[in-house]
Amino acid sequence: MVLSESETLAMARRSRELKAQGKDVISLSIGEPDYDTPDFIKEAAIKAIHENFTHYTPVAGFADLRQSISRKFARDNGIQYSPEQIVVSTGAKQSIANVILSLVDVGDEVLLPAPYWVSYIEMIKLAGGIPKIVYAGLDKDYKISPDMLAEHISPKTRMIIFSSPCNPTGSVYSHAELRALADFLQFHPDILVVSDEIYEHIRFEGKHTSMASFADMYDRTITVNGLSKSFAMTGWRLGYIGAPKWIADACDKFQGQITSGTSSISQRAAIAALEASPESVDYMVEGFKKRRDLMYSLLKEIKGLGVNLPEGAFYFFPDVTAFLGKSFRGERIETPQALTMYLLNEHLLATVSGEAFGCGKSIRLSYAVSEGEIRESVKRLKSGLEALMA
Repeated sequence: MVLSESETLAMARRSRELKAQGKDVISLSIGEPDYDTPDFIKEAAIKAIHENFTHYTPVAGFADLRQSISRKFARDNGIQYSPEQIVVSTGAKQSIANVILSLVDVGDEVLLPAPYWVSYIEMIKLAGGIPKIVYAGLDKDYKISPDMLAEHISPKTRMIIFSSPCNPTGSVYSHAELRALADFLQFHPDILVVSDEIYEHIRFEGKHTSMASFADMYDRTITVNGLSKSFAMTGWRLGYIGAPKWIADACDKFQGQITSGTSSISQRAAIAALEASPESVDYMVEGFKKRRDLMYSLLKEIKGLGVNLPEGAFYFFPDVTAFLGKSFRGERIETPQALTMYLLNEHLLATVSGEAFGCGKSIRLSYAVSEGEIRESVKRLKSGLEALMA
């Protein structure tokens, strides 16, 4: 099979190439906090180096790290995972790949609520699985319902994968909405659930709910999380799962043949992050909320752009349907992909096409940038879109 390049990484690469040519590109394409890793975490890593934590680690992670993760799940999510049910990997991306490649066989169907994170679908294909897209648009706040799931389930359905808060939309499933999905899934007990909660702490309303916190979903849910987003540790490459032990064992075995254990230094730093109160990064969350509100107020001023108010993560996923089919210098812009290239080449604004996320109506904008860049980027977006409507 042929794997597609990650569109988010591809657009980031194109942006860097233009910047290297001296172009004043503003990039809203990459999903990375612009904050630095907190000092207390960096200090833990430095201490680990001086204490010679520089050797191979257990595949599933240091025992004391898995104990810290176990306590985190109990403290923040109300889930009781023993250390033996936890596997630490080189980022949540590897954690998800481990799960899919361990559990999905050729011909298995995987329900994929769309818009979805770019890599889910490629991982499913790599395993020989068949993605079954369940699309929810802007009118539904980009969230699926039990009735929508019912239309796509078959005897071959093996798994459902979703994220909340969601990349790319920023939408968050409430406790009631997750409970409704869980109630529906009681009629389909063989379907496993992968709950990607990497943006757990970056939410602006209400309290986070984990699918595995429901007693009747615990034995069939794999909870994915990590430190990249909430603690600004993207480069440290550390994610993890909590899961039924037989699934954790399968992921441990699989990872042992692929990468073995995660960086020893990253693991020691992770302990410091996980043992800290989530309130230690509230300043980041407050910063993102302020930027979200700013960008929302500016986007609403663009006539024809469909926009909602995301409750988490750091993305907007506006509907650009009104601008498709328009022409610029004789070239018709038929797709979000073509629109993103137009914005990049003509207005030096890097965004990501919604097609990469299973939606042919939208583009993704990351507001993990300064307020000044938000103002300038929306100015460029407005100018570019208005030029198409002229």
